[in-house]
Amino acid sequence: MGVHSAAERVLAGLDPEQRSAVTAPAGPVCILAGAGTGKTRAVTSRIAHRALTGDIAGRHVLAVTFTARAAAEMRSRLTVLGVQGVQARTFHAAALRQVRYFAPRLLAGRAMPELLDSKVRVVTLAAAKVGLRADRAAARDLAGEIEWAKSSLVEPGEYVVAAAKALRETPYEPARVAEVFDAYERLKRGNGVIDFEDMLRAAVWGIEEHPDVAEQVRNQYRHFVVDEYQDVNPLQQRLLEAWLGGRDDLTVVGDASQTIYSFTGATSSYLVDFPRHHRGATVVRLVRDYRSTPQVVGLANAVIAQARGAEARLRLELHGQRPPGPEPELRIFTDEPAEANAVAARCRALVAGGTPAREIAVLFRTNAQSEAYEKALTEAEVPYVLQGAERFFERPEVRQAMIALRAATRSVPGGTPLRAAVVEGLAAVGWAPDAPPAGGVARERWEALAALVQLAEEYAATPDLLPIGEAAALERQRGLADFTEELARRAAQQHVPTVEGVTLASLHSAKGLEWDAVFLVGLAEGTLPTTYAKTPEQVEEERRLLYVGITRAREWLWLSYATARSPGGRARRPSRFLPQLDRSGGGERAAAGPARRAERRRPQVVSCRICGATLLAGADRKLGRCPTCPSDLDEELYERLREWRQRVAGALKVPAYVVFTDATLTALAERKPARTEDLVAIAGIGPRKVGLYGDTVLALVAGAAVDDVCPQKTFEI
Repeated sequence: MGVHSAAERVLAGLDPEQRSAVTAPAGPVCILAGAGTGKTRAVTSRIAHRALTGDIAGRHVLAVTFTARAAAEMRSRLTVLGVQGVQARTFHAAALRQVRYFAPRLLAGRAMPELLDSKVRVVTLAAAKVGLRADRAAARDLAGEIEWAKSSLVEPGEYVVAAAKALRETPYEPARVAEVFDAYERLKRGNGVIDFEDMLRAAVWGIEEHPDVAEQVRNQYRHFVVDEYQDVNPLQQRLLEAWLGGRDDLTVVGDASQTIYSFTGATSSYLVDFPRHHRGATVVRLVRDYRSTPQVVGLANAVIAQARGAEARLRLELHGQRPPGPEPELRIFTDEPAEANAVAARCRALVAGGTPAREIAVLFRTNAQSEAYEKALTEAEVPYVLQGAERFFERPEVRQAMIALRAATRSVPGGTPLRAAVVEGLAAVGWAPDAPPAGGVARERWEALAALVQLAEEYAATPDLLPIGEAAALERQRGLADFTEELARRAAQQHVPTVEGVTLASLHSAKGLEWDAVFLVGLAEGTLPTTYAKTPEQVEEERRLLYVGITRAREWLWLSYATARSPGGRARRPSRFLPQLDRSGGGERAAAGPARRAERRRPQVVSCRICGATLLAGADRKLGRCPTCPSDLDEELYERLREWRQRVAGALKVPAYVVFTDATLTALAERKPARTEDLVAIAGIGPRKVGLYGDTVLALVAGAAVDDVCPQKTFEI
């Protein structure tokens, strides 16, 4: 096959936008690629097309990804396309390779320092040096703060100010974290070891401070591709700029709507500002979604359409390319156990219907939510695997808690209510039933132990299964010893290894993956968005998490939340990001084209005009506010509207609600519409009622008396 025909083969089958990305001229190129739009195909085809046409040589290309899996996939696709020599690596792998290669020159013959696999051990020692006793969870949170600081190019002496500006939620007082950070750096140097951020910095230093190294690196790599560019942190950007050395043959690929790792130091600002920093850059938008059905795509569009902030400027409206599929389901449950049991039952039905268990995923906001689904799937005899997290009963804090609870059976007085006994037992491992601590890992640990307390409450409320006639035994209070036996039983059941199963994963760890069927669970205020999302930027990142979750589904999508955590618990509101799913269309589906069907089924979002939460209940949507938000009812107007309705209903000899319901009258008295368009915006007032009563209602809102607008005449329905 000739060079020309090989290059043409690369272009075969590409859609117009992908072809534009592939054939864009040399220089800065920004590919904004929505979920499922074939970004890997586009970027590998661009590399291959340029190589096969002689524009570049494969050996001069460095393609940078964020996971080894993505790098391997890129290399595999390039091989299939007939291109050899391209280096596709993660930032860390590329930096490590260069640092090792140049170490003899940079270190004057000294051995390269050992690379730390984990910061936790050194951080623990550093904390002790400054008088802090940090358990493993606290040490992991401190390590996370140090990683954020170093990735953000923040030195120990700058940490306090930088953390304040970034609104970091620190595991200890910022000044104490800075002390640990400084001690950590000194310990590393004293022990002759480096961490991953040091390695990236060494690669930058080698290029910026050694002209001979810079010349060799830049002679080797002349064309750069960066995947998932919205996830780049300042240190990685500094390394990229060192590699480029002022040149502009750079292709970046990203989706601002999938920016969900800002807590690690990642920032979408480099993607958002790419055209401004690279004058004359070619910008291509990939919007044809080949992964998900139009119904799933429509829901994703509806959720992200409400986004605000810098990332929203680059949001993409996706267009589903697959045949139509089932509508997404929105389910509401009384409590979380009921939600988990329903999810497990549906998983079992899907598997029985032929869907492979590996093609089903249950996604949640925090790993601490997994226990309920582990339990429910186990009891439903559905195999499962955990993605990016330990099994609940294998977590160190849970194992320690179970040991502490067994020990507490010997010290807690008999007759102590089970919840109080469990709380007292958990005090031995430092848990207390107050607000969870700051810091991701410590918070996850607190929530995992809180799940044990909730489990104790449920266990205490469930009677033993005893023979009929043993009513007295049903009165027996379940004690701590019984509960520890129950925990041991559950742990034993859930340690059974599975070869294939339903995936349980957090939304963060689900990024980059996809399944035929996806359950998005726990979509309640306080969970998604989490209560720790306090700034507008943090809330918007929570919205993007839901968007990422939705776009993981190829065909079948379930969204659910429980109105309470446990039976009889405090009521919760649905996530403000949840749209109301419009299930209209009925018999018209077969006649309508795919684009029209997708448009009609697009979820309609009604938000509270006071707090911004998404409204699901019909009465709430009519009022335009949550039932718990303060009312601004004009009582005098409401009474006039009621009197008018009574007269109209009497004249027509129909019940008053046929004219307008109480909820509609309340909405009118709160929202005080001034125009016909304002009337139609109130749910329940359609064109027919506007024609019958619109002018009269507007006159009443404007201050007219009932006698003035209600002459004696016959009304017709």
